Amino acid sequence: MDDLDADLLEVLRSVQWRLRRNSHGDAGDLGVTPAQGRVLRVVGRCGTPPRMGEVAERLHIAPRSLTDLVDPLQDAGLLRRTPDPGNRRSVLLELTPRGASVLEELHQRSRRSAARAFAVLAPEERRHLLALLRRVEAAVDDPPTGAGRG
Repeated sequence: MDDLDADLLEVLRSVQWRLRRNSHGDAGDLGVTPAQGRVLRVVGRCGTPPRMGEVAERLHIAPRSLTDLVDPLQDAGLLRRTPDPGNRRSVLLELTPRGASVLEELHQRSRRSAARAFAVLAPEERRHLLALLRRVEAAVDDPPTGAGRG
């Protein structure tokens, strides 16, 4: 990796960290940690209640770690666990009305944080940055054939 690639990676990590901190750093008043907020987001993005294993996979964490995040969310009345009618060994997660309200507030905070951060760019610059980042994202999701083989 040359210096430019390393610099790009470091700046992307820094921007991502700062955006997350600015939009969710004060989410304690909502009764959720940033990690719990990510759980709510994943569950909220699914069209139907997802299995816990699916949520853990999407978050790239171990199922046991997800249990540690879900327990307090359920205790706070933000999520509910229900048996999966299609698989007795699986548990589904669904937002409660209160959980949906907290998730909406988290979305609003994220939007405000992003608007503040990207206000330094003109609309055309933002569109160009989005197009460039989507190209990079696609390349990361689908590495060239033979990549990583040695």
